[in-house]
Amino acid sequence: MSLSKEEVKKVANLARLQITTAEEEEFAPQLNAILDYFEQLKELDTENVQPTTRAIELSNITREDKQTTYEDRESLLNCAPEREEDFFRVPKIMA
Repeated sequence: MSLSKEEVKKVANLARLQITTAEEEEFAPQLNAILDYFEQLKELDTENVQPTTRAIELSNITREDKQTTYEDRESLLNCAPEREEDFFRVPKIMA
């Protein structure tokens, strides 16, 4: 499959890209290579392959949350743009 310049323009328009004539020439072979790769992928038998969200299985890649008390509360409160006693003062977000 080979994309014409008009099809490259259409793809760019759908992607909300403004491309120059030179970029049309540059992107056409790149898009064609991508489409050729998809044609190769279509040849694979994926009938018994379960859908996945990533190529390799990962589990709990984040660190464990641990609650700790900050020892110098006063210095932390002094960093706030506005303070009200022992609290941060923030703008009202609900009426």
